[in-house]
Amino acid sequence: MNIQFLGAAGQVTGSMIYLTYKHLKLLIDCGQFQGTLKEESLNYESLPFNATDLDAILLTHAHIDHSGRVPLLVKRGFTQKIFCTAPTSRLSEILLRDSGKIHETETAWENKKRKRAGLDPVEALYTEEDAINALPYLYQMDYGQKQVLDEDLEFYFTRAGHLLGSASIVMRYKDEKDQQYKTVVFSGDLGGGTNPLEPPYEPPTSADTVIMEATYGGKHHTGVTTRIQNMVDIILEADRQGGTVLIPSFAVGRTQEVIFELRQFLDTCDLETKDRLLSIPIYIDSPLAIEATKLYDAHIEYMSETIQKYEGAPFKLPNLHLVTSIEGSIALNTMKGCKVIISASGMCEAGRITHHLKHNLWKSNTHVIFIGYQGEETLGRRLLDGEKSVKIMDSDVIVAARLHDLHGFSGHADEEGLLRWVNQIQSIKKIIINHGEEESRFALKEKLESEGDYEILMPEIGDGFEL
Repeated sequence: MNIQFLGAAGQVTGSMIYLTYKHLKLLIDCGQFQGTLKEESLNYESLPFNATDLDAILLTHAHIDHSGRVPLLVKRGFTQKIFCTAPTSRLSEILLRDSGKIHETETAWENKKRKRAGLDPVEALYTEEDAINALPYLYQMDYGQKQVLDEDLEFYFTRAGHLLGSASIVMRYKDEKDQQYKTVVFSGDLGGGTNPLEPPYEPPTSADTVIMEATYGGKHHTGVTTRIQNMVDIILEADRQGGTVLIPSFAVGRTQEVIFELRQFLDTCDLETKDRLLSIPIYIDSPLAIEATKLYDAHIEYMSETIQKYEGAPFKLPNLHLVTSIEGSIALNTMKGCKVIISASGMCEAGRITHHLKHNLWKSNTHVIFIGYQGEETLGRRLLDGEKSVKIMDSDVIVAARLHDLHGFSGHADEEGLLRWVNQIQSIKKIIINHGEEESRFALKEKLESEGDYEILMPEIGDGFEL
């Protein structure tokens, strides 16, 4: 068996592992590079295979950095099964269509500029129609259901605890050299047990090789109680100032987590605090997040025991308002008084959040709460790094707002959660660390070396290994 890393090796987007075994050609994830223009340009790089030659794609979850190049491969002729869990299939339907729309919009905008400059137009990476064409190939599997791809290779999904329907992949195959059966585990993105929506991850009992993420290697998250209390304190401070609270949030997973944790807080806080919070309107200004929330409601059985106790209404608050229209979104920036706006994208690189930042960053009574990973060179990272003036939609905006980085909100396990996952797997000989910036990968490598006798590898994009 040979594997080659074609993304998320030294960074956290573009997850794609090309696997060959005998006659089989497989992809483990098919993610899109996201973040800066330099990173996104990698989506146009050539790949070392023809889409028509692939036998299958295995998706660990629906986030675009793991699924976003599926329509591109279908556009290039891929016609085989895309194996995933049922929630991943449903979420992929809305996320891939939305991604196609974004590519169309961004390309139209780019071509207007190119036309004025006398340059030839460029083609979108893929369109919404391309995304729709990919959906029939999604093939749903249950956790633990074995799928045979060759007489000597099979795999199944286990819970990863990262996102609704997220999975690790456990693959068993016969080594062509010594004719012994081996197991390789692809972690996918791992949750750390602090997300109240997700049941705990379920690592396999043993494996020969583990390929694992390291997004938060060397980092430690705060607890659930601390992070939601910190958020509430910021909201109440903004209320005293008559300011706006902006929460850049990933539309799928993080937005639902925040709403549910606010609901839990309201169920347990004192009456005075509850009354104050309920007097502050909260707006979800993201059509994608609103659609995703409906899917979460429809798949409660895949979620944690905690959320299942809420019996059909885990994401409802009396002061929660859903904004779908552009007109409604624009109107939020003219409203007086304190309000909370939760909007995408989570790294502030696109979406409606950019408009809200443009209209509010310069105000000293604005509070911006970051609740997710901010990639290098993204607007979110640059704000947290202390830039005093930023360019948003061709406008220079001074940064007078208060910025808050709440690390506790994360769909990814911190270092302790990563170690807890890998330590439950027996007989590991080799660990390959991908999906993380270099500092995080080296931190996890050092910790693993101090705790066990493993061969540890850290691939760069394009690196290949024989297992």
